[in-house]
Amino acid sequence: MTRPVYSFRPNLKKPEHQRAWEKFQSVPEGQKSQYLVQAILEKEDRKWLEEVIQKTIKESVRELGICGTTEQSTMKPSSEGIPDQMMDFLSQMENL
Repeated sequence: MTRPVYSFRPNLKKPEHQRAWEKFQSVPEGQKSQYLVQAILEKEDRKWLEEVIQKTIKESVRELGICGTTEQSTMKPSSEGIPDQMMDFLSQMENL
């Protein structure tokens, strides 16, 4: 059985492609295939984790009745009506 082959041809005029190419060039020879496999799978895992977090937050907000109930009095709302604690949590998740 022959192994599939994929050719990666970045457009170095695009900043994202340039950055990706530079990172890829730093991967030692013989480890590049494993690097790509790991990057692809980590992206999929991250997507799944984001979906789980979003679902959990939505369910928690619904259960706590954060929007328009007395529960808001325990959490100081931001100018947009979203509690500061929730905004802090979301900000921390973006930095992962």
